[in-house]
Amino acid sequence: MRSSLPSLVNSRAATAGPRRWRCDALAIRSMRPASHAGALPRRGEDCGSRSTWTWLRHWSAARLAVTLVALSTPASAGTLDVVKARGTLNCGVNTGLAGFSQPDDKGEWKGLDVDLCRAIAAAVFNDVTRVKYVPLTAKERFTALQSGEVDLLSRNTTWTMSRDTSLGLSFVGVMYYDGQSFMVKKSLGATKVEDLAGASICVQTGTTNELNLADYFHSRDLRYYPVVFEKNDEAVAAYNTGRCDAYTTDSSGLFSERLKLGQNEEHVIFEERISKEPLGPAVRQGDAVWANVVRWTLFAMQNAEELGVASTNASEMLQSKRPEIRRLLGREGSFGKGLGLTDDWAFRIVSLVGNYGESFERNLGAGSRIGIRRGLNALWSAGGLHYPPPIR
Repeated sequence: MRSSLPSLVNSRAATAGPRRWRCDALAIRSMRPASHAGALPRRGEDCGSRSTWTWLRHWSAARLAVTLVALSTPASAGTLDVVKARGTLNCGVNTGLAGFSQPDDKGEWKGLDVDLCRAIAAAVFNDVTRVKYVPLTAKERFTALQSGEVDLLSRNTTWTMSRDTSLGLSFVGVMYYDGQSFMVKKSLGATKVEDLAGASICVQTGTTNELNLADYFHSRDLRYYPVVFEKNDEAVAAYNTGRCDAYTTDSSGLFSERLKLGQNEEHVIFEERISKEPLGPAVRQGDAVWANVVRWTLFAMQNAEELGVASTNASEMLQSKRPEIRRLLGREGSFGKGLGLTDDWAFRIVSLVGNYGESFERNLGAGSRIGIRRGLNALWSAGGLHYPPPIR
């Protein structure tokens, strides 16, 4: 390979005199720093005395050092390759939020976010049990992903610009469209946010909820007294024991926490929303292959619901003549190849985990104890916001 560095021929005149150098290639004109004044020599001309080459010698040494480091450093394996070699997926989840990620009485993790972890394991391993769930607080979650402790974050986390551009993370889709609201005890008599002027409000620190709370009240000149906690369970416990007049978090979280408190009729959740909270999975930046695996796992679940493919009929649907179903299930085309997976990757997801609608209903909807309506989380064809790109 031809070098981009100048080829220098050290020549010395027969007579005594200062050492000179001749330019045998060049590159010098583009390499010489702007701060080094003066005309540059042409190919074959006298390059001048030692001072002319001081910067070149230093530049060459630095360039060589960088090149050697680059050549000696092995390319880091992508996350998908690491996960395959390890044999398990390390999935960062909430420490315990009903409907999203929470261990049941047998210690098995359940929830909408958990189902995404299971779906990825199905796509990669054809085995939903090959997941290690790593419970993370709001304060721990981003560091755990940045450091490589987890392969992805599937933990009811709001997609914001600052998180997507300054933390070394990439959000790959929206799992649940949410909004922040408030829960109060019925005895307080409050029914809307303005009724909380002068109230003490429990909130978890390190969350968008804490920031939204401050923005909303300050922008409306409403006084309030924030009572902050590092862990969500501490905030809920403080609200329940009367240390705060209200508790605030995403609306879905309020329904989950009210379920744990019991006596639902004693706790009122406001219909009002004070923010947009698109909750979705995040991966580390710079790994497009892994981002695509996570992104298209979610899209596959949503596409399956749209096409009427479910865990109960996935095998039968293999015989479908509809092109879009055949592409989804790997019967037509080679769409798994671009993901580094087998062509039946989406069939594995739907048959072992189910489509998005199935996951929503059993974890958050009518089939769960929480009973949240689909609303914004319905497919676009049913008045919701989920609009998955096609597999084709």
